[in-house]
Amino acid sequence: LIEALYAAERVLELARDPELTSPDIVNLPTTTPKEGMGVVEAPRGTLIHHYQTDERGVLTKVNLIVATQNNSAAINMSVDKAARSLIKNGEISEGLLNMVEMAFRAYDPCHACATHALPGQMPLEIIVRDQSGNEVKRLFRHL
Repeated sequence: LIEALYAAERVLELARDPELTSPDIVNLPTTTPKEGMGVVEAPRGTLIHHYQTDERGVLTKVNLIVATQNNSAAINMSVDKAARSLIKNGEISEGLLNMVEMAFRAYDPCHACATHALPGQMPLEIIVRDQSGNEVKRLFRHL
């Protein structure tokens, strides 16, 4: 109850703050911007935007760094760990496809089409290679 009261009082305080409620919050550019950057924390992770324009304001360069790029190393390590725990001496344990899917869904649900595919219902292909990089086995899940 105390936390709810504090939250209500804080909301009222913020609503009365002229720095937050003034119509002059945004500084509109008077010339064509040449460059812009933004960083947003999103549900999947940090999203970084970087834009450059020409003298007419037409985009000439766009660089987006999305959660998949930020999480790539961690995703790869988790997929590797899941695969290593289920592949022993070239033999593949039941459930490898599901465990690998779970490993990358934990970091990047959009990549796994989480809003469109239920766990275990996503098309997936796994290629198992030996120490020399030769293909040993290929697993598919087609829908």
